[in-house]
Parts: sequence; structure tokens; C-alpha cells
Amino acid sequence: MASPLTLVLPFFVLVVFPYAAVSAGQASCCYKRLFSLGDSITDTGNLASVAPNISALAFPYGETFFHRPTGRFCDGRLIVDFIAEALKLPLLTPFLAGKTAEDCKQGANFAVSGATALSQQFFKDMGLDLTIIPPFSLDVQVEWFQRVLHMLGPTEQDRKDIMSSSVFLMGEIGGNDYNHPFFQNRSFEDEIKPLVPKVIEKIENATKVLIGLGAKAIIVPGNFPIGCIPRYLTMFQSNNPSDYDATGCIRWLNDFAEEHNRALRLMLDSIRSHDPAVTIVYGDYYDAILEVTRSPQKHGRTLP
Repeated sequence: MASPLTLVLPFFVLVVFPYAAVSAGQASCCYKRLFSLGDSITDTGNLASVAPNISALAFPYGETFFHRPTGRFCDGRLIVDFIAEALKLPLLTPFLAGKTAEDCKQGANFAVSGATALSQQFFKDMGLDLTIIPPFSLDVQVEWFQRVLHMLGPTEQDRKDIMSSSVFLMGEIGGNDYNHPFFQNRSFEDEIKPLVPKVIEKIENATKVLIGLGAKAIIVPGNFPIGCIPRYLTMFQSNNPSDYDATGCIRWLNDFAEEHNRALRLMLDSIRSHDPAVTIVYGDYYDAILEVTRSPQKHGRTLP
């Protein structure tokens, strides 16, 4: 159930991690924990804990770093793994595999492959096939985090201290809210495009919940340039050259991803204006992927 976006994940890590490492390295003395939410871009084994037959538990997944499948939809490490290493923290325990407070004392991962910002019930009401839409939406993941927070901090002051000394990675989340209906041939104009404000509202609500609990450092990534993703390129092939940009990506799909990202940035700006003491970083996955797509050899990728 890997998101097709994971096909370009290694490109992203090559471009973005050096910058993330610098920022995180400067703060490594201050942050004691890392908590992450999201989908397959961040899932370090939650889906594998409840679906033991998924493809991520077989090779080639995991072959280049762990030398065994770990439940990550990647041949090695994920973005969240690199962030944890830069913060000098251990790789995060998947929440569904954790048993005790000790498992989560330096953070935990709540991301689930295929997860959405909107609830599974929302997509059921849309009439979508729920086979690959897990019931672990962003709201559910936030609830899981709150359970862990109370497990780690028995008093209100303990919990405030935990929140203020932690980094939160909110996603990427929202991409699957569009992927699932796209891949079930739903109308772009009538059904998919109108989802943007609903998705943004869910991300906003989750971010505000974390801030209300005392979070001081939150990274909120945007969506990828989906017009560069192989599955989308196959689905929406066109004989019109003007439908493609100079890199061969589909323009209108990338325009849609940018629409989501603009709305996300505006929402984050609004939160910043109301909570200036909270550091909220927009994670620009979109431009990072485009950079590697345009200049793969510059970033260590060989052309096929």
C-alpha cells in the first residue's frame, strides 16, 4: 500500500536532508524527542504491525540500509529517520509496535501508510472502495499521540515539559486524500479539487491541538509535484506537448499540488500570527523534488 510518491523519496532525501541536518544539528542540544505523524512517507512500521502481508515486509524494501524489510516503503531510510539521526535521537518506534513508555521516551512514530487527513468515513460517504484506505486518519494519529503523552507525563507540568522539548513532524499528510479518489477515477473538478480546503482544515486542527498541548516546534511539509509521479504520468498520458513542462511532468497536476501547498502555507502563516512563540516550519517537498527531477545527475542520480 505504498504511496506512489515514495518512488521519488530517495531524490528528496538527497536534496533536502543536508539543509535539515544543519538546522536540526543546531537544535540538537535543545530537543529531546521527535514525534511524527503522516503516511507512507513517514511510516516506519505502523501499517506492518496491523497488516503483516504488505509488500513493505519483503525485498527490495529495506535492502540498502537495514538489509531487511522493516515496514518502511523505502529501500533504506525515510526522511524522518534522517531527521532523528540529525537530532542525535534513535530511530522512532512505530506506535503500534510500542508497548511501554520506555519505547517512546525519545519519541514515537504515528504515521501509517495510506493514511489520510480526512477520516475513512468521509471517503466511505464518497463511495470510494476502502480496501487500501486505512482507518488511521490524522485525527486518529493525534489521539494516539495524546495517549502516549499522558503515558510519558503523569502530571500537567511533565506534559508541558515534554511538549516544549520535542520536535513534531506533521506529515507529509493530505496527499492520499487526493491519491485515493484519483486512483478510483473520480472527477477532478467535481470531487477532488473541492477537497483542498477540507484537507487543509484537518491539518490546521491537528496543528492547533499540538500547540494547545504546548508544542513549540512543528514541521509541516507540503505535497509533492504529483505530475512527476510515474503512476500519474501513466494515468494521464497526453498527446499534447503543452500538457507537459520541460522536465516531462504534467502541468495541471503540478498546478493542483501547488494549489494545496499555497493553501497550506497561508494557513500556517495565520497560525504563526496568532502564536508567534511557536516555530512552525513549512517543509517544501515540492521544490526539492523538482530540483532533483530537473538535475538528477547533479544530485548523484544516474539517468536510466
